[in-house]
Amino acid sequence: MSDDATDRSNSGPGNFVDDLVRDDLARGLGRTLMTRFPPEPNGYLHLGHAKSICLNFGLAQRHGGVCNLRFDDTNPTTEEVEFVESIQADVRWLGFGWFKGPYYASDYFEQLYAWAEQLVVEGRAYVDSQDLEAIRAGRGDFHRPGVESPFRDRTVEENLDLFRRMRAGEFADGAHVLRAKIDMQSRDLNLRDPLLYRIRHAAHHRTGTKWCIYPMYDWAHGQSDAIEGITHSICTLEFQNHRGLYEWCFDALHFDPRPKQIEFGRLNLSYTVLSKRRLQELVAGGHVAGWDDPRMPTLAGVRRRGFTPEALRAFCDRIGVSKRDGVADVSLLEHAVREDLNARCPRVMTVLRPLKVIVENLPEGETVHFDAPLHPEHPAMGTRTLSFSRELFIEQDDFMEDPPKKFFRLAPGREVRLRYACLLTCVGVDKDPSTGEITALRCTWDPQSKGGDAPDGRKVKSTLHWVSAAHAVDVEARLYDRLFKVENPMDVPEGGSWKDHLNPSSLTVLRAKAEAHVATAGEGARFQFERLGYFAVDPDSKPGALVFNRTIGLSDAWAKIVAAGKAG
Repeated sequence: MSDDATDRSNSGPGNFVDDLVRDDLARGLGRTLMTRFPPEPNGYLHLGHAKSICLNFGLAQRHGGVCNLRFDDTNPTTEEVEFVESIQADVRWLGFGWFKGPYYASDYFEQLYAWAEQLVVEGRAYVDSQDLEAIRAGRGDFHRPGVESPFRDRTVEENLDLFRRMRAGEFADGAHVLRAKIDMQSRDLNLRDPLLYRIRHAAHHRTGTKWCIYPMYDWAHGQSDAIEGITHSICTLEFQNHRGLYEWCFDALHFDPRPKQIEFGRLNLSYTVLSKRRLQELVAGGHVAGWDDPRMPTLAGVRRRGFTPEALRAFCDRIGVSKRDGVADVSLLEHAVREDLNARCPRVMTVLRPLKVIVENLPEGETVHFDAPLHPEHPAMGTRTLSFSRELFIEQDDFMEDPPKKFFRLAPGREVRLRYACLLTCVGVDKDPSTGEITALRCTWDPQSKGGDAPDGRKVKSTLHWVSAAHAVDVEARLYDRLFKVENPMDVPEGGSWKDHLNPSSLTVLRAKAEAHVATAGEGARFQFERLGYFAVDPDSKPGALVFNRTIGLSDAWAKIVAAGKAG
């Protein structure tokens, strides 16, 4: 990541985790600061993970430490190599590299099992032969105390024998589990004899069929942190209730030093669902085209849509790190994306819904050329040449035959400016005689207005984008909108489903006409289509068949909110 991006991470509304780490370092850790980003490889990463990635890797960068990428791969039925590879690609794309590795909880299965046997021998764990439903019922709740399992008082010898036979594959799934023996009366429900191991006859993406028992997340996670020498275990607030068990495991195994767990508020976004389980439902149900569908809030999806890692890092800086969960306005994310793209994207003209214009006073075969900047604020980007010919295309929405009073674009008898080119006047309209549909406009241009200004100083009220029909490139434009049509998709009325809030207009596909400058654009290239928004070349593109994704429109709701606040 660039130094500029690193420096920005100290700005924004605050980062209490950074403050705590800074204080710990000032007191002296006695070892190198080490954080980790520990995803489960059971889906693609989403925008919420971007906050965690920036936090964990950013802490290490700012304070001279290191950050591990570790996959907590303890559930073979939901994990795939595809997810492992996509997560690594996402972390790299965001601009971060990990310390050695990557690491896997499965690297430590043998050690985790040995420690579990140690607990059994010390009378701190036992094999329970109840089914999961009975175990859940026996744990009680905040109003009912737990009930001890009838198998809780098995001897050490019995437990050790059963646990070893579980590992050997002698029992079916669900026949037994290994539980910690803590306190069934504890106010902390997670300390009411939590599960440590379950039987699962399923092949693992790394260990194959070597294991048929797998550690529970709460058992594997903390011990993996300790094995790697993690100093600060940064996690989201839902793990606050697990901290007691996290510490109990360290106490039972006599770890010193041990990681320090710090919880922070996770990222939630308006008009967005950030849950791998629910995103999986969207993929499996065919509501989107895959994990990397540009409408998805996955990092693969927003990357394909045209977001930049710089924009996401800036967004994470701005929302800060707090001790409470909250909902960030998606407009703030969109503002960060626009701000970044505005500075980096060359400008081109593309007509999404073409309406033909015939320039009657320009002879057939004659072409006039105009120079136009690729970026009005960055001359170093250079210029491109626009070709102006007898037949042009403008947007259908830029013409009305009988316009209302405040419509200032093209109409019969009205003059407008063509961007970077000239003044154009509509003198007639061609229609299909059977349907009455407009098929072309008849116009004239003012040769004295090259560049768009009239020599006599007359004023026009509207400037239109356009392309030459003879020189245009045919492209497919995919116009993406928010995937959900309501601010809180999880606010579901009785009998409804969160999927009822899906936006049926989240994707519109158009056959568009683009200026020739985009013809050789490669995958991922980004442009501002003037007056229309920011677009990026999709991987579906092929030579001569470009596909553009609309990354985001030009309207910036957050900038207007900020401006209104300053005015007030």
